[in-house]
Amino acid sequence: MSEDKDSTKAVLRRLHRIEGQVRGIIRMVEEGKGCEEVLNQIAAVRSAMESVGVQIITHRMKECLESDAASSCDEAVGEAIGTFLRFTHSMKT
Repeated sequence: MSEDKDSTKAVLRRLHRIEGQVRGIIRMVEEGKGCEEVLNQIAAVRSAMESVGVQIITHRMKECLESDAASSCDEAVGEAIGTFLRFTHSMKT
């Protein structure tokens, strides 16, 4: 992410929260918690990661569209769209 400190802080907060969730899953496995309970938490982490990914891609696209030099962002937008498509494809599998 680029210079937008608020967006970067928001993404980092979410990632730290996800990190805590993953540590919780590790603890659950170590303690022998039930399969369904562990899988529910894994699904929650996966959903949170997908949300962060969409937030990052959206932020980058907005930067390009709001830029005074939008024409210089053509390549970046194309790359962002490619990344978005790969990202959303991986969400389906």
